[in-house]
Amino acid sequence: MSINFDDVQVGGTLRVGTGVCPAVKDGDEGINGAVYAEGPVVFGTQQAFPQEQATLMVARTENKDPDCEPADRSLYVKGNQFIEGDDGTEFALDVDGKVHFTGDLICDVISPKSLSSRFVDKADQLPAKPFDIQHPTKGEGYRLRYVSLEGPENGVYYRGRLKREKEIYLPNCWKGLVHTNSITVQLQPVGAHQDIIVKRWDDEKIYLQAKGGMPIDCFFHVYAERKDINPLMTEYQGDEYPDPNFDKKCKVPLEDRNFADPKYNFPRNTITT
Repeated sequence: MSINFDDVQVGGTLRVGTGVCPAVKDGDEGINGAVYAEGPVVFGTQQAFPQEQATLMVARTENKDPDCEPADRSLYVKGNQFIEGDDGTEFALDVDGKVHFTGDLICDVISPKSLSSRFVDKADQLPAKPFDIQHPTKGEGYRLRYVSLEGPENGVYYRGRLKREKEIYLPNCWKGLVHTNSITVQLQPVGAHQDIIVKRWDDEKIYLQAKGGMPIDCFFHVYAERKDINPLMTEYQGDEYPDPNFDKKCKVPLEDRNFADPKYNFPRNTITT
């Protein structure tokens, strides 16, 4: 049975379904103007959803009333939002289409993969961590895919060319970033054999020497292991990484985690002195 009204005004609480909803309260404490619907609920175009796909389904406006001017959006929200996912689907938020941000996008955890739908699997489930971009020289229709260089340490590097100098000046930040006794150096002479050697190093410079004091011209790579975070545990038993601060399921906010927690100070991976 159905009843048709031209207009309906509800001064109290509008309920569709059975049961008590604590959020809108009940009886004398019921909130005026509140609405509870057991669901499923559809707003907008009647045929937009061929079956039940969610508790709340919102489609574009399809209203033949001459006083209605359908908007170009199905949903417009003013105010903050919070999405708390569950295990109903793989993702708490699944977007099919372009996404535009006009403010800051702050992520506690960033998965090292493209934001496009090309990648379905989580990056940490892949055998290698890639980046995939439009080919820089062949253009549209071609792509370029590289994977990250990996190793058994939390390593950083500094590279360049040294010409007519005997000292490689390390980045100033390395004083607080790396273990000085993890530094290694690779040198490649340019133009002629120079018999270049590393005499010594500290947290500021790499000191070189060439045969017979001849001018040095070389490419260099300097590698070191980070000390601002705990060393990498490369092999471990079980499904979870031993340091919970690096666990993707960790509920502690990223800014509150201690990545140098002494309880998880694993053995160093590279020591050169």
